Amino acid sequence: MRQDATEPRRIRVSAAVITDAAGRLLLVRKAGTTAFMQPGGKPEPGETAAETLARELAEEIRLDVDPAALEPLGEFAAVAANEPGFEVVADVFRVDIGDQEPVLDAEIVELRWVTAATASGIEIAPLAREFFLPE
Repeated sequence: MRQDATEPRRIRVSAAVITDAAGRLLLVRKAGTTAFMQPGGKPEPGETAAETLARELAEEIRLDVDPAALEPLGEFAAVAANEPGFEVVADVFRVDIGDQEPVLDAEIVELRWVTAATASGIEIAPLAREFFLPE
């Protein structure tokens, strides 16, 4: 099969699925963007996917999680929300934050707990919308 010259460029990230007691998914919005997405981010050299996510959660929303305690859900790909022409490829983990409360930090300017029923009217990144938004 011939590769299409317009195949999207890929951005590798680690992303979290964090739900609350009501089953709502935590989404965040970064400064200068319009789409809400799962917390997470790009790896630094030498980091595992789980280490990346633990670092990003600490930096972005002040959550302290052990990389070894993250539950891998697999690799998922979707159109990147904030970078036209790119596809995001995410190592996704279920994260139990216990009684910790996420707090805005770094480039995060807003967070919301959502379900499909409560998400109308807000822009949600394709990765979260297509794979993880609860009913």
